[in-house]
Amino acid sequence: MILEFEQPIVDLEQKLKEMKELAKGRNIDLSSDIESLEEKILALKKETFQNLTRWQRVQLSRHAERPYALDYIFELTNEFIELHGDRNVRDDRAMIGGLGDIDGRSIMFIGQQKGRNTKQRQDRNFGMANPEGYRKALRLMKMAEKFGKPIVTLIDTPGAFPGLEAEERGQGEAIARNLKEMFMLKVPVICIIIGEGASGGALGIAIGDKVFMLENTWYSVISPESCSSILWRSWDYKEQAAEALKLTAMDMEGNGLIDGIIPEPLGGAHKDLKSMSETLKEFILKSLKELDKIKPEKRIDQRIDKFCSMGVVVE
Repeated sequence: MILEFEQPIVDLEQKLKEMKELAKGRNIDLSSDIESLEEKILALKKETFQNLTRWQRVQLSRHAERPYALDYIFELTNEFIELHGDRNVRDDRAMIGGLGDIDGRSIMFIGQQKGRNTKQRQDRNFGMANPEGYRKALRLMKMAEKFGKPIVTLIDTPGAFPGLEAEERGQGEAIARNLKEMFMLKVPVICIIIGEGASGGALGIAIGDKVFMLENTWYSVISPESCSSILWRSWDYKEQAAEALKLTAMDMEGNGLIDGIIPEPLGGAHKDLKSMSETLKEFILKSLKELDKIKPEKRIDQRIDKFCSMGVVVE
């Protein structure tokens, strides 16, 4: 998958490939030309990805090759045991969770999971959880609290599933209960947006002591397309909507809505999963080290104060 703004880079990389094949096939010394082109490609990459528009970052967050929650979990942990079901209705495959081991420390991982192909996407409901998904997440959070295990949530969803059956089973109530309960958890909670962070679907597992966003992700009450369709009755204004929503990691940090931005490899997280996972691991372990020093009661107070101080009221 090649995004429109990536095409000039891809064209140069193709030229570089052809140049290397020519040099090898005809035994010609093109080392200086190859080095010059490699430098040009690197400079173009830096310029391109440092100056992405908000809509381009939204596109990058949805890249077909971008790592999903389980990709990170399997890369981060030495061992991962997935846990299933909400003990009420069924197991929601759009919401995953379980215990994983990082450097000898057991952590409860919870996250939304998308699919790579049509069959997987249908199985995972495109990363849109039903009420039982949020109830499963809460069950696992309570289990983590019972056994004193920290919680790490990985958020990547276009929103909670908006179907009639989801509403009948209490979608709004399930998300609202998660918000309430997450404020009161006695164990450290770290929330990381790894892709899309849309509306209450994201917020339902995003109340934490530390909230981070990967560099090329977005977090907003509504997607640019949906915003465009409401304001302009058309999806054609999604780029303008993205600019107005100010939904990127830089915007969120500037408005004091997150605790930090996790840098991605040049070109996006999908370019180097191992490097991205190492960076994630550093942020998680560093944050846990800080949070472990704080007493549970004080952590809860700080968590509540943090979210209550967000926003501006103009009378």
